[in-house]
Amino acid sequence: MGRIVIVAYRPKPGKIEALHALAKQHVDFLRGEGLVTDRVPILMTADDGTVLEVFEWTSKAAMESAHGNAKVLELWNRYAEVCDYIPLAEVPEATHLFSGFAPL
Repeated sequence: MGRIVIVAYRPKPGKIEALHALAKQHVDFLRGEGLVTDRVPILMTADDGTVLEVFEWTSKAAMESAHGNAKVLELWNRYAEVCDYIPLAEVPEATHLFSGFAPL
């Protein structure tokens, strides 16, 4: 059974464009590794520039196996250069009953 996740990436200073570029290729890359479903991902931005991504892993096992996949780890290292992963609760809009974001 698939697992839908919501991930928040807070860009490091001066790295927002690089983060946007990575985010736009992220799910296609994971799909190429057989880790995510064909569900269309949703990419959006918060007012503070945080990028949010909603996508579906093929399974919990796929999520776990990504942490041992050298290609995925290399991509995630590139993410670490341009952003910090933050809990969804740290995104100010997440406190609203209807959280609104701009599409990326």
